[in-house]
Parts: sequence; structure tokens; C-alpha cells
Amino acid sequence: MKKGIANLIATFFYVGLSPYVPGTLGTLAAIPLFYLLSFTPVYVYLAFTILIILISIWASSISESIYGKTDPRQIVTDEVCGYLVTMSFVQPTLTNMLVGFLFFRIFDIVKPPPAKQAERLHGGLGVVLDDVAAGIYANIVIHLMLKYAF
Repeated sequence: MKKGIANLIATFFYVGLSPYVPGTLGTLAAIPLFYLLSFTPVYVYLAFTILIILISIWASSISESIYGKTDPRQIVTDEVCGYLVTMSFVQPTLTNMLVGFLFFRIFDIVKPPPAKQAERLHGGLGVVLDDVAAGIYANIVIHLMLKYAF
């Protein structure tokens, strides 16, 4: 039962089982969650994001043992966490959500330091924290763009 629940969470309701671009699909699946959460007070958004990060670390650790490898592509809850971090304190406009998606995916793929080093952490920590770091980078870029470009 524990493994089943962990896998449900880690694959973000089985989105990660897609044979094609599961990480991208996991990020896309996070957009409606962000949109719903964007109407809550900021403290609820942040508390939920932290809770999702902690649950995702737990679920990812268990799912790694299910798939028998480190950071298997089926685990996409880390993308959900990263996108929620990306969109922290960002207005839920269509443009912002798409820009957030693009910058998060870029930073998640490129993994500039310390995201790359976070990926080497053991278990679910490594799975999730590199995406959280990518989300922080993307969040900074979005806020700079919103302040200076738009």
C-alpha cells in the first residue's frame, strides 16, 4: 500500500508513466495545480509548496526502489515541485505561466550549480532538490523580467 501511494505521488497520478517526455508532461500537469493555488493566500501557497516538496522527497525515495535506479524518468513530482517554486509570487496570467514553464524546463535541463550538485544527493533529496534549485533560478529570472521587461 505504501509503495502504491508513493508511486502515485512520484509519478504525479501516473503522468510520469508516459513513454514520451514525462518530465515535460509533469511540468505541464503542474500548471493547473499552480493556477488553483494562485487564488489562495501566499502563506497557504508557500505552506502547500513546502509540504509537496517534503512528500515528494519521501515518495521519490520509495519510487527509486520500485524502478531500481536513481532518479528514474517516471518520477515527475520533482517537476511539479520545481514549477510551484518557479511560480512563487508570480501572477497567474497565461503569459507568466508559459514563461515560467519555459524557464523552469531550461534550468531543469541545464542544471547550473548548485542544481547539478543537488542532483547527487542521496535518494529523494537528490531527485527533488535539483528541481527546486532550477525553480529558484527560473523564479528569479521571471521576477527580473517582470520588473524590467514588461
